[in-house]
Amino acid sequence: MAHAATGCFNPGMRDPTWLDWVRRLQAIARTGDHYAASEYDRLRYAEVLEIAAQMAAAGSGAPIEVIKDLFSSADGYATPLIDVRGAVIKDGRILLVKERSDGRWALPGGWADVGESPSVGIEREVREESGYEVRAVKLAALFDRNRHGHPPALFHAWRAFFLCELLGGSAKPSLETEAAEFFRPDELPPLSTGRTTESQILHMFEHHQDPGRPTSFD
Repeated sequence: MAHAATGCFNPGMRDPTWLDWVRRLQAIARTGDHYAASEYDRLRYAEVLEIAAQMAAAGSGAPIEVIKDLFSSADGYATPLIDVRGAVIKDGRILLVKERSDGRWALPGGWADVGESPSVGIEREVREESGYEVRAVKLAALFDRNRHGHPPALFHAWRAFFLCELLGGSAKPSLETEAAEFFRPDELPPLSTGRTTESQILHMFEHHQDPGRPTSFD
């Protein structure tokens, strides 16, 4: 179960310009510190990270201590985070889980774990969050989170969507999810848009109906 905080801001906002600057500055600071050859360089990159934190706090209204905690959770060379999501479709309905954090629904999934392949990761996530056993059969899409209608977030992330074959099991709640149910595309419940959007769900139905459809990206 990998649902680390991503620093989501007001869901009604589009990605503001200052948030893009914050992402880029903190990435420059992290990568620079990773390759820094002297303590002088590290101090300069620490100053850049401090400026990025101040900008994020001023733009979002969040306490700067919260922003710094989020920044401190990411070290080393800056790369996008990877999130995996599973699309399990049965009899014209798709499996969604109800998130305890916001009471809304999403495709099962979460952050990819180090040392675990993508297919193993999504099979585990679906099992843990829904109670169902599945097998990943196709990488349907690899999307840049910033380009697909999610609420603004502090860190840049890519999201990998897998079509999964249902093998067995039954609906069970988890530490992170309250329920697991199948829904028709025309009767979707309120969605946790930080995790899953309606257009992404509908796109999974398109891949399910056309197994030969090429993997979507960007």
